[in-house]
Amino acid sequence: MKNSILLVLVSAMLLGCADDADHRYEVDIRWTGYGIPHVKANDWGSLGYGFAYATATDGICVFAREVAAANGTLSADFGASDQNLASDTFHRAMITQDRVLRNAAAMSENMRTYSAGFVDGYNRFIEDNRDKLPASCADEKWVRAINELDLGRMFIAFNIRYGTGNFQAGIAAAAPPGEPVAAVQLDYDTTQGIGSNAIALGSELTRSGKGILFGNPHYPWEGPARFHMIHTTIPGELDTMGVSLLSGNFIAIGFNRDVAWTHTVSTALRLTLFELELNPENPLQYRYGDEFRDIEKIEVSVALADGDSQQTIYTTHHGPVVVSNELPWTRTRAFAVRDAMLNNDAAVSTYEALQTAASVADVEAAISKQGISFVNTIAADRSGSAFYADISSTPHLNMDILTNCRRNVTGLPPQLIILDGSSPECDWRDDPRSTIPGNLPAADMPRATSTRYFTNSNDSYWLSNPDEPLEGYLPTIGPEKTARTLRTRAGLVFLNEYLDQGKKLEAGDIQSLLFSHRHFGAELLLDDVLAVCEDDSDIAVSCKVLREWDRTANIDSHGMQVWTEFWELASRIDGLYAVPFDSDDPVNTPRGIAIDNPAVRDAVHAALAAAQQRLLDAGIELDAEWGDIQFAERNGARIPVPGGPGHHGMFSYIRTDFTKGKGYTPIVHGNSYIQVVTWNDDGTPDARGILTYSQSPEADSPHNYDQTELYARGEWLDLPFTDEEILADPKFKVLTLRGD
Repeated sequence: MKNSILLVLVSAMLLGCADDADHRYEVDIRWTGYGIPHVKANDWGSLGYGFAYATATDGICVFAREVAAANGTLSADFGASDQNLASDTFHRAMITQDRVLRNAAAMSENMRTYSAGFVDGYNRFIEDNRDKLPASCADEKWVRAINELDLGRMFIAFNIRYGTGNFQAGIAAAAPPGEPVAAVQLDYDTTQGIGSNAIALGSELTRSGKGILFGNPHYPWEGPARFHMIHTTIPGELDTMGVSLLSGNFIAIGFNRDVAWTHTVSTALRLTLFELELNPENPLQYRYGDEFRDIEKIEVSVALADGDSQQTIYTTHHGPVVVSNELPWTRTRAFAVRDAMLNNDAAVSTYEALQTAASVADVEAAISKQGISFVNTIAADRSGSAFYADISSTPHLNMDILTNCRRNVTGLPPQLIILDGSSPECDWRDDPRSTIPGNLPAADMPRATSTRYFTNSNDSYWLSNPDEPLEGYLPTIGPEKTARTLRTRAGLVFLNEYLDQGKKLEAGDIQSLLFSHRHFGAELLLDDVLAVCEDDSDIAVSCKVLREWDRTANIDSHGMQVWTEFWELASRIDGLYAVPFDSDDPVNTPRGIAIDNPAVRDAVHAALAAAQQRLLDAGIELDAEWGDIQFAERNGARIPVPGGPGHHGMFSYIRTDFTKGKGYTPIVHGNSYIQVVTWNDDGTPDARGILTYSQSPEADSPHNYDQTELYARGEWLDLPFTDEEILADPKFKVLTLRGD
């Protein structure tokens, strides 16, 4: 083994010595098993160069397509369609060169150098591999060199994806009354179903006295928001490992020698709509205070395969005008949308500070720069502190605005807040304490540090630790004293089962907390459902399966599918619970099914019968092994996938499509990059992790499904972090890159 490592190192050194000239960039990319790159350089530019090359190795096709999306060339590159035209129009109009340059100006010199290196490293990869790209983008013209403006556009596009990005079609379609407008159905979902679990443990609860962090983001299994494992090192300055996005250029979740952090999607508001009172003489003007202001046009040219298309969006000082079936632009009113992230230039500096944080106090200081877009932050450090905060980009709306400025529009989801756009008193507040105009200051957002624990599973901040609830914050950040989801309660119950034993926890305990794949919803409610099953012939088969089910979503479990289909219906039954929610007992309520109520009992029976029929109609055996009907397909093979729906009470969350004749496949999102991090006595990280869908989405990559197979078997990786661990890896290989 040592000899083979030496040969690899010597060959890399010889390649490097072939050219003794000075180079702008010099970096080693050292790969360990399962395709994990460890990028090591002596300067920020070289680090960016290697980071891009390593990312492109696994995700060039994904990254290149996102370049096209952010630059508004989908129509030219992928063909004309209403969706592509709307996306191109939106991105060309909203992500202006001026915005990109303002973001760049807010970066430190290190990050500007890093970004320039990233661009050059990405272009170097294309130059080196043009004739051997993955099959999904081989010979495609849209795999092209980029510049720093392209990279900046991608960064902004991601940050507004779950804000203004939800309104692309409505913004692109907006036109004054009298002009033709395409019918737009508003489908507003701030995070499109993504979520996460996280637990931070402090010294009071751990055997070692050091912190333990569990991170479990539930991100998509396909597309630009897939994670990619990577490790970055500048000796003496930076040494951080974790994941970036395949379409990203920095570590978003990870750990170093002192601290580990993760994110969960938060409940805080990201945007508001404004109802505009129009000038009755001119529908291109809106009232603001005692004056009328012009609705301005932004003209953009969208390239098509056979020429250019001239497109127009309309904008106000609030933001762009948006239309939908629910939000028409009439002679008297229109609607505009304002996004808390669109003009936020603090994201790069925030994540730069996170990479080198040495304590949870440093994590708090980093995110207080206000560059976090739509997530909570949970962290633990080597000294034994645990930390939770929802310091994210949120409109600054005080209670006066929320009380006096709200407007109601029927047919819209309740999370959309519509304000009076004609009154300056209803605008977002500017506060000198905030680094971002119009955003709520970090000082007014919830956070806490402890030597015990915090958790979050996408409910609000309120119950991050039930023993010490966080209260008294604006409702725009999230609700207090309301029922928590079954997934939130599952995490709290499972964790407290350990704590109630008086046991000091180790990393392995937290790993098993997830990989037991227990179904909390079934543990809580199945016995009541079985009471409805007595001597009932039409659902007898389902009842038998449920009686024998082990109440888990392990791949060898039988019966998970029956409960999955049943609960999707039963959870909507009026008056379902025997014990309603009690804010004084939020972890244990609501509970029990009100089977003494004849209407509820009949509805439960009907839901079980309907679930049984749905499975039979789809050709799914009621007692099939879960792994036979929930799986990922890779190169023609089926890989069983444990876990299940989070809103049903699965802490181990997997969301799927349902396909007749197959089952629960493909996997949409859920458990993705899972990390459990603590520290050894010598201060080095003890990090275990798994990337459930593996490093590369490309079918012709050797790392397309290798970690997915590990996940199916319930295995984890010990993540190599130190040089000694990296060099000792049996799959170690190195590439030394030099470039100008």
